[in-house]
Order: sequence, then C-alpha cells, then structure tokens
Amino acid sequence: MPRSMWRGAIQFGLVTIPLRLYLATESRGVSFNMLHAECLSRIQMKTWCPVHDRAIARTETVKGYEYAPGQYVVVTDEDLESVPLKSVRSIEIERFVPSSDLAAMRFVKQAYYLEPEPLGRKAFALLKDVLADRALTAIGKVVITNREHLAALDPFGPTLLLSTLYWPDEIRSADELDLPATEATAVKPAERAMAEQLVAAMTEPFDATAYRDEYRDALVAIIEAKVAGREPAAVAAQPSPTVVALMAALEASVAAARAAKAAQPVREVVAGAADHAAAPGEELAAKGARRGERRRKTA
Repeated sequence: MPRSMWRGAIQFGLVTIPLRLYLATESRGVSFNMLHAECLSRIQMKTWCPVHDRAIARTETVKGYEYAPGQYVVVTDEDLESVPLKSVRSIEIERFVPSSDLAAMRFVKQAYYLEPEPLGRKAFALLKDVLADRALTAIGKVVITNREHLAALDPFGPTLLLSTLYWPDEIRSADELDLPATEATAVKPAERAMAEQLVAAMTEPFDATAYRDEYRDALVAIIEAKVAGREPAAVAAQPSPTVVALMAALEASVAAARAAKAAQPVREVVAGAADHAAAPGEELAAKGARRGERRRKTA
C-alpha cells in the first residue's frame, strides 16, 4: 500500500472533496555510494559548523533565509504553518480551461495521483467525468513541501492526475537562444517533400511500454558482471557522426524507416515474449529501488 504524502481537499465554488495525494512516479535509476578508494569503506557526509569547527547533528540545525550577504533570519516550522494561504491544506481550483490550450503542461514539475476519501467519492467522480466529457483541465494552486505550486488537474483513468507546473516567471524565454534567422533556413521543395515522407514513415501510435531505459540495463549488466568477478563485455566503438548532404540523409532515413516499419510485427512478437522473462539486472535494479525507498522513509 503506497503512503500518501499530502492530505487535504479539492475546493471549487462551495464544493469540497477530501482526498489524499500520492506520488505518481518514482526514480528507477542506478544509485552509487561514495567510497574511500584506499579501503573501499563508505564515507560519511557530515554537517559541519565552520564557526565551532565541529560536526553537528541535524537536530542542531534550523532553516535560515539570507536577506543580505551573510545575514540570516530564522524561519521555524510554526512560521511556515502560519502562512495565511488556503492552498496549504486544499487544492484551490480557480478556473477551468480547454486542455488543448494549456501550453504550460510542457513544463511539469511532478505528477501526483489523487485518491478521494469515502465522503468525497461521488463529488470526485462527478468532477472527473465533467472534465473528461468537456475536455477541460482544472487550474489551481496547492502548497506542497512548504512551496505553493501552480497545478493542473486532469482525468487519468480511474483517478485524477495533479501536475505541478512551473510559474511563468520560472520559465526561461526562448529569445535567449542563438537561433538562425528564417531566411537562413530556407528549404527546397524536394527536401520538404522528402522530410514529410520520413515523418510519415516514422509515425505510429505512442506506446510507452515499448520503451526501456537501455542505459540503466547496460549499467546494471556491468555491475552484475563485476559482482560475479567477470570482466564486463567489451562494447564496440560507436562511429563518429558525420555531416552529409541533407537530401542524401533524408533519402537514406526514409529507406531505413520504411524497412524498420516493415519488420515491426516481428519485433513486437519478440518483445512481447521478452516481457514475460526477467530483464537483465531487473532484480538488482529492484533492490536498489527498495533501498532508496527505505532511505526516503527514514529521512
């Protein structure tokens, strides 16, 4: 049973829906510990006070805000809890917008599943159905881990998905980039036609289950080989990318994409069979994920 990391309510108009918030994602990367190269013992990261010249416990620390160079004001947990915001314990929906108009959804910080409390299940289902039927996204604000976030609520299968977004002033402008002028990127009609053929040959419905973290799999295979006392398998050197004529590159890419699509049914059968077998390093990666979960719970 997952552990909820926030408990509150959705508020819109006079409607209140009590609920719990759960992280919708988790990191499955391979983590490392820092060791002393001489004895391979795990090193300790200590909290150090430069004034007293000694290590201090976490219980001796407080939060401080630097309002001037070297000048701090202490902010306590009581101060944070007294912030006069409704969004501290509720998701304050301010408006509903067409989901297709929400360009800010490209800048998502974190995703959360919502689980209604028993008293709020009917109103929760009603809100979810109305949003789905009218293709709308609810926009509001919520405080999570001492920060107020702009948030979007969307139907997601049997639940609602809350996505925290970056504030507009946190999103950098693309004007800062050194982009080529329009006249410098003019393409020939034949090049455009070939590019459209390439895009068409590579277009298919998105299936997230067809993708794996191949870097993680390869890294785990190396770790397992070293644990077993074997030398990791040698990897063939990758050829350096070369710049070729645009038209020639497009023609070769179209041919390769069409050949790959023609062979796709065979690949899907093989991939489907492989799903029933343990992936390389899956057990080791799962152990690492469980260790990370234990560290988060004890933090």
